[in-house]
Amino acid sequence: MDTFLTHRSALEFWRLHGRALDALERRHRTVAAPVNPPEAFAVRQLQAQGLSLPVEVTVAFDKNRRVSPLVRSHVLSASLPQGSIIRVDDRLLVSSPELCFMQLANTLAESKLIKLGLELCGTYSLPGPHARSLDSDLAGKGFYERPALTTLKKLDALLSRMNGVRGKRQAAQALRCLANGSASPMETILTMLLTLPNRLGGYGFPLPELNALIVPAKTAKHSVSKSFYSCDLFWPDLNLAVEYDSDSHHASAERIANDSKRRNSLSLLGITVITVTNQQVRNKVEFERVAKQLAVNLGIRLRHKEKPGFVQAQSKLRALLL
Repeated sequence: MDTFLTHRSALEFWRLHGRALDALERRHRTVAAPVNPPEAFAVRQLQAQGLSLPVEVTVAFDKNRRVSPLVRSHVLSASLPQGSIIRVDDRLLVSSPELCFMQLANTLAESKLIKLGLELCGTYSLPGPHARSLDSDLAGKGFYERPALTTLKKLDALLSRMNGVRGKRQAAQALRCLANGSASPMETILTMLLTLPNRLGGYGFPLPELNALIVPAKTAKHSVSKSFYSCDLFWPDLNLAVEYDSDSHHASAERIANDSKRRNSLSLLGITVITVTNQQVRNKVEFERVAKQLAVNLGIRLRHKEKPGFVQAQSKLRALLL
């Protein structure tokens, strides 16, 4: 009997096993939810793999819904679009990252949904509730590195095929605030603080490219030391980059020299680099100065202080992210 992991449990699964996504077989036909929820022994097996209780699943009929300390059941009687369910093995189905995003859109606040979307479209995963005891890769970083689980294009494609489903409007709204390629939680935080609309506590800057590859022209290759560069946040039309420096106060002399060499190379390529430190991100006054500097370089007049409720929204956003 199949177990169909959905919602929060699907997210926990992808956070634990997302690095194996390419090896898992996507279903090549429309799939309906299983009729029955899983038995207790199957739930205990999932718990042993790192999922928290109650496990969230979806079944096909309301009469088979179950709510207990082990299982929380959702109901979906309609067929799902092709590729929206991934079969892990002969007993386990999981919502695809795209379907998982849409399912959680109905329960998460808008800023939390955007934060999740940047993670799913990025190259990192936050740890699940039991991950620290199960995986040593988190040591010193606090997150997993992995290939992106999805993209804006894939999320949009699923949304276009999910008519009349709860959460579609919220998912579509969040999608407008997402970008591909965030490589760390701090890059997601920077992106959200700088680009979310004023009503959500952000400065409303246009979305940058994240970890954009910058390849020097042939005429400039002799002037720089690398064949390509990557910038955390990059506005290509203005050759403007924001780079996060996680620990500038404790950097080694070698790292300081390498960072200086890199900034000089980017400058030679005509790219303006604004460096943001962890201390600046966490201090609201200092981060405001960064935002003003960025606004000047973007040619944008900041109007956030004219918007009613911005201060409260910004405090709420910073509390969520930091």
